[in-house]
Amino acid sequence: MKAIFWKDEAKGIPLAQRVVALGMFDGVHLGHQKTISTAVALAEESGYQSAIVTFDRHPQSVLSGHAPPLITSLRHRLYLFECLGADLCLVLHFDRFLAATTAREFLEKILIDRLGAKIIVLGQNATFGKGGEGNCAFLERVSVEYGIECRQVSLAQVGDRVVSSTAVREVITHGDLETAAAMLGRPFSLLGTVVQGDGMGAKLGFPTANLNLHHEARPSRGVYAGRAHVGEKTYDVVVNIGVRPTVKAGSEERVEVHLIGFQGDLRGQDLDVALFKRLRDEMHFETTGALAEQIRRDCEQAQGLSSPGKTT
Repeated sequence: MKAIFWKDEAKGIPLAQRVVALGMFDGVHLGHQKTISTAVALAEESGYQSAIVTFDRHPQSVLSGHAPPLITSLRHRLYLFECLGADLCLVLHFDRFLAATTAREFLEKILIDRLGAKIIVLGQNATFGKGGEGNCAFLERVSVEYGIECRQVSLAQVGDRVVSSTAVREVITHGDLETAAAMLGRPFSLLGTVVQGDGMGAKLGFPTANLNLHHEARPSRGVYAGRAHVGEKTYDVVVNIGVRPTVKAGSEERVEVHLIGFQGDLRGQDLDVALFKRLRDEMHFETTGALAEQIRRDCEQAQGLSSPGKTT
C-alpha cells in the first residue's frame, strides 16, 4: 500500500478510478474494517483501485481542542490498512483550513480531482466537510452531477453493543482485553518504537524493550501477558505499564516489554505487542529479589496463553 501525505506528495497521486473509504478509522475496529473491506471488494469487482482517506490527527483536536487519546497512532493505522488490502492511503493534515472546507469542495478537490473517486464508501455515522454536512444523503443528491456512487456501511455490533471508537477506548482503559478483542476483531495491540531504557530489567534477569507508543491509548497500569513478533519468530511477552515503584518510585509511566526467550537488540525498531490478559496490578516489593521472583512467576503464567477469540 502506498501512503501519501497531503500536501507533500498529493500532486503526484497516479491517475486512476478509485473506490474510496473515508474516515478517521481510529482503532480500525470491526466497523472500520467493514467499511474498508467493502471498498476493497468493490474495487476488485469494478476493476478500480481502492483508496483510504484519513487524517493525521483526531479532528476534535482542532474543532474543540480536546481530542481523546488515539487507540492507534497514524503509523499503526497505516500498518492495519495495508493488512486489509488497500492500494493507497491519502493522509490529510487536519487543520482549521480543512475544517472550513465545505462538503462539496472536499468532494471536488480531494475525492474526485485528486483521487478519481467513482464510488465513495462511508460508515453509517461518518461525515465530512464543514459542519459535518457531507454524508451518504449528500452524496446521493449530487451523484448524477459528479458521476459517483455512495455506499453506506451499517454499524457493527458485538452482542447488543454498538462498536465505536469510544466504546473500544473505554474497555481498553479498564483493562477488559477480551471485550476489546471482540470489538477490534483481533487482540488489542500496542505498536511502539523501541527506545533506550536504563537497563534495570536486564539487571534483574529480565531484559525489556521500552516502547514509545507515539501517543496511543494504553490500558491502566498493571502487568499484562501477550505475544510479539520479531521477524518470523513469535515470542510470549510480559508487559509492565506503570511507574516501577520498586526500582524508581515517582518516575514517569513506561511501557516495558520482556520477550521470553529473546536475545538481541531491538532499539530503533517498531514492535507490535498483542495483549491477551491482565495478570496483576503493578506492585511495590521490598527488595529487587522479590520483584525478580514475581516477574519469573509472571513469565510462567504468560507462556502459552491463547489469544482472545476473534469476532466475525
